[in-house]
Amino acid sequence: ATVTTAVWAIAPNLAWFSGHVFGHSLALAFLICGYVLVFSQLRTSPRQAIVISSPYGLSAAVIAISLWGSDLFWPFLAVIPFTAAGLFVLVTMSMLREERIRAFQDHQAHLIGELEAARDKANAASDAKSNFLGVISHELRTPMNGVLGAAQLLGATRLEPSQREYLSIIRNSGDNLLSLLNDILDMTKIEAGKMTFEMVDVSVADLHKRVTGPFQAQAEAKGLTFVTHFEGDVPAVVRGDPLRVCQVIHNLLSNAVKFTEAGQVTYTVTGEKIDEERVRFAFSVRDSGSGISPEDLARLFQPFTQVDASSTRRFGGTGLGLTIARRMANIMGGDIVVDSQVGEGSTFTFACEAKVVEWAHETAAEPIVADLDGGGSLNVLVVEDHPVNRMILDAWMNSAGHVSVSAENGEIAVSMAAESRFDLIIMDVNMPVMDGLTATRTIRAGRGLNVETPIVVLSASARSEDHEAGLDAGADAYLNKPIDFAALTQVMNRVGGGRAAVRALVDSVATAAEAA
Repeated sequence: ATVTTAVWAIAPNLAWFSGHVFGHSLALAFLICGYVLVFSQLRTSPRQAIVISSPYGLSAAVIAISLWGSDLFWPFLAVIPFTAAGLFVLVTMSMLREERIRAFQDHQAHLIGELEAARDKANAASDAKSNFLGVISHELRTPMNGVLGAAQLLGATRLEPSQREYLSIIRNSGDNLLSLLNDILDMTKIEAGKMTFEMVDVSVADLHKRVTGPFQAQAEAKGLTFVTHFEGDVPAVVRGDPLRVCQVIHNLLSNAVKFTEAGQVTYTVTGEKIDEERVRFAFSVRDSGSGISPEDLARLFQPFTQVDASSTRRFGGTGLGLTIARRMANIMGGDIVVDSQVGEGSTFTFACEAKVVEWAHETAAEPIVADLDGGGSLNVLVVEDHPVNRMILDAWMNSAGHVSVSAENGEIAVSMAAESRFDLIIMDVNMPVMDGLTATRTIRAGRGLNVETPIVVLSASARSEDHEAGLDAGADAYLNKPIDFAALTQVMNRVGGGRAAVRALVDSVATAAEAA
């Protein structure tokens, strides 16, 4: 750098001694610009700047010597202190500015570090909350399985009218508790971004039956008229997530039946053809209830909020249903809109798009159904560590005409599976000694009598990743706890068709279990 400066320092002398009319002015400009350039570039290292700019000092000394004895000598010397002062101010201000920038950058880096630490802490807390709710889900569903399972078995016995009424209270309370638990878990999944959706072929007719079935009886019990319509271009089979679509529409229909005291509830499915491969659905639910005011509409989809505070006391609920439904609709690329008039009723419309599937996809599963055998007695291995749950499953199997044996952990189950042939194995996931997933993998990996026996895992967890882990381990289907015996019956009716038949039922069983 000093050599470069020495070369450039020759320019002021050349200009000064050129004899040109502007030579002296140009020489002074070269000197001042040279000093400014060096000190501005090396403002953080004044000593280095002085050393590197020394050739300009020699050039200035040569000019000063040439002026000795002339009238310009003293004015030239007088300019030097002012130039030095200017350079000092320039360097000082630059250093202060650099220091401020550096301090700001350090402060900014510190803030970013704190924000990243806070973000990591919040993410860790969110993960811990999700894991905690997963554990709580298991711990709550396991005893609830005993309560609701025993209630279902008790309902099949002879009871007095008063006893049957008490039993109905137990079952309704248990179902409500399970519904509240599912709402909280779904909201937690959505907030954590862990709500999963699957894409499978869905029969629109089957979806319609699944959606409207439970509410036809509820509406009739309240004296309401329940009407359904199909309008527009509605395909036979589409691709989507039947569980989540049912969950959204169930919420809209449930609210319509719940909050309508008299009149009619109308459910309309409208299809609008976009092109040969896509269709736009509008699932509309219209009721003749009291309607919703504009003020209440503004907060209708807020979490833990109900239009009327008295509704919580009268009908129960967490106020999460519509919030969950709308967020699910948004994740699926759709939305829920509301049109309501006070005193006239409300219309909730869930709109979304779906891919249309060829007809051949729907008929491909028919050979499996034709091979089903649901009329014979099955030999079932029940693997469950909870004694109450084992008792309930054994009692239900016996009442249904099946033969069951039980094991209290996976290790015992593996030994029994190696010695005896079973038509079906029902395997709990969380057990001591050996868990259900390990036992399932062991049975599938061996060459024993039950390598191709259908295995159904029981999970008290509501997390879809736990269900997927069961299927990945070699299970053919899963059921949530508390067990829905109607769903279990569907599985057992498929056993005659082998593992493929049971696997074909996974989606419908999962939907039935979640909706229960």
